[in-house]
Amino acid sequence: MKLSFSRETILKPLQIVSGVVEKRQTSPILSNLLLQVSSGKLSLTGTDLEVQMFATVDIDSSDSGEITLPARKFVDICKSLPDNAQIQLSIDADKALIKSGRSRFSLTTLPANEYPSLDNIESNFSFEVSQNQLKRLIEQTQFSMAQQDVRYYLNGMLFEISANGLNTVATDGHRLAISHQEMAINITETRQIIIPRKGVLEIVRLLDDSDTPVIVTLSSNHVRLQLPDVSFISKLIDGKFPDYQQVIPRLDGTRIICSRALLHQAFSRASILSNEKYRGMRISFSENLIRATVHNPEQEEAEEEIEVEYHGEEFEIGFNVSYLLDALNAVKTEDAELYFTDSNHSCLICGVGDVKSRYVVMPMRL
Repeated sequence: MKLSFSRETILKPLQIVSGVVEKRQTSPILSNLLLQVSSGKLSLTGTDLEVQMFATVDIDSSDSGEITLPARKFVDICKSLPDNAQIQLSIDADKALIKSGRSRFSLTTLPANEYPSLDNIESNFSFEVSQNQLKRLIEQTQFSMAQQDVRYYLNGMLFEISANGLNTVATDGHRLAISHQEMAINITETRQIIIPRKGVLEIVRLLDDSDTPVIVTLSSNHVRLQLPDVSFISKLIDGKFPDYQQVIPRLDGTRIICSRALLHQAFSRASILSNEKYRGMRISFSENLIRATVHNPEQEEAEEEIEVEYHGEEFEIGFNVSYLLDALNAVKTEDAELYFTDSNHSCLICGVGDVKSRYVVMPMRL
């Protein structure tokens, strides 16, 4: 099998597909990419048995066949070649020879028939969403996903599909993020799926800000996203996501309006002296004023005062400042709204006039 292609033709799809390949694998074949050639097209596949990425490119070849190559080495070789370099790839027995100009590389291959596949999923439902809409939904919520939590269903993102739109929800048990995209979906009953953390991060890496549609296909155990020239498959987390609606405070508590940027800057400055482990910050509210204070084990202290729009009783509450900063960073409007019930209940954060994305942060005792 002999192939010829330019560096620019293959580099981007190669990087996309190799992104799912883990450096440390239980099986040598999982460190490889599957290359399949047919009818002038080269298909690239990478998987770690949880997620799978598939991309196709047009190439100059009338040959057909398939083989697997070491993913990282193949990517690094293509990246290291000069711009617009022409690459020739030939397969002979268990060796792959890569030539470009005066450069020559010989890689060990593994048989394609040993390569695992997640591709045999039986679809029972699909819908379309634009790339920019899906990208916004994920970016607005992904920071709240848990990492290696024993509650495995939190180590991912909930996609809630209903007739009037799509919700993404993420929580690590201490904070929660939800974002909504209104759209018409041909579905009779609301459906929930949980995509694992790695799958979510790979999806958002694929998407751009265009209106190009993404076809989302669901089965009982998998989800597939079909983009032009790229297909992505992920296993779903088998578990029940918490009833997130129960923890979202209503928009009728104590309301504070302030400049999102000024509040973020003040909290960010104060956080410099916060306890590195617990990141606690005490916030006191009085008429049109917020006072934020932090302490650390070295007996150091920081204090910030921010003018806000607030009319109510004085009270104070403690938070993990990192969670507040993440939520404020996700708000896209100039001003932010913060809703409180009292010092023992969660805070709700959203943009003024924009409740499509909402953020809940639990208080902490200081």
